[in-house]
Amino acid sequence: MKKAKQPVIVLVGPTAVGKTKLSIDIAKAFNGEIISGDSMQIYKGMDIGTAKITPEEMEGVPHHLIDMKQPEESFSVAEFQQLVRLKIKEIAGRGKIPMIVGGTGLYIQSVLYDYTFTDEKSDPAFKKEMTLFEKQYGPLQLHEKLKAVDPDAAQMIHPNNVRRVIRALEVIHTTGKTMSDMQNGHQEIPLYETAIIGLTMERTLLYERIHQRIDMMLDNGLIDEVRALYQSGLKDCQSVQAIGYKELYAYFKGDCSLDEAIDQLKQNSRRYAKRQFTWFRNKMDVTWFDMTPPCHFSDKKDEIFAYIAGKLGLKAKL
Repeated sequence: MKKAKQPVIVLVGPTAVGKTKLSIDIAKAFNGEIISGDSMQIYKGMDIGTAKITPEEMEGVPHHLIDMKQPEESFSVAEFQQLVRLKIKEIAGRGKIPMIVGGTGLYIQSVLYDYTFTDEKSDPAFKKEMTLFEKQYGPLQLHEKLKAVDPDAAQMIHPNNVRRVIRALEVIHTTGKTMSDMQNGHQEIPLYETAIIGLTMERTLLYERIHQRIDMMLDNGLIDEVRALYQSGLKDCQSVQAIGYKELYAYFKGDCSLDEAIDQLKQNSRRYAKRQFTWFRNKMDVTWFDMTPPCHFSDKKDEIFAYIAGKLGLKAKL
């Protein structure tokens, strides 16, 4: 007899669309524990800029993969995959339903599908060569290199994310395969029985919400949070390449004014939301729910609960 797959609830969508509150409601209704699907909430001391959930907002629901690493440490998609799969097993072993909530598409995709990293090799000399190229010619020229050999990856990776651009080039250099080829070859077989819920919203309204969230982050001390990282001597690390940190780093280095840094932060956040939509629509089997007002949150929540119950054969606690 074929063994039933472990049910997993997944909640995805762009930044500021409203995942946090809904995730708590879902977890309470289906006896779930939440695993962060955000690649930056793993870092300690980076709370405001990553919109990290607060203990009060958790409302007693256990959360995992938050505050596990120091900002100077690296964190790869392969490590994320391993940690989350262990957490899924651990949570299920307690008789709870594992939930993954976040917006980092590749990371979440790597967990849900038969996606391995055994072919990925490293070439420090090549990486150094590309790093020197970027310093001499700039991130746009480096990104053009990637666009010429892997246009799909180039579309998904922002030119300013130099580390990921170099990694994508390194994969081609060391394996002869594009990152897109490797992803497409490993994403076909789902490892779990999933209900993947995506939240969407009319684009103009979403962008307004993104701007409001950034203004709130600034009011809540984002500049001081980033200044503390900058003054600690932390630089050239994966963590501070995150949106919300790299823009203010440019300000602290004297490369731009504070107003310019904030404008850039808002622009980068809008672009990231657009890339998140593209990724989830093209790469994962998502069932979308439009949260654009005047839809009533409670009505939409009931609709989502019914979808989860039907898809996974679970009963919601009312």
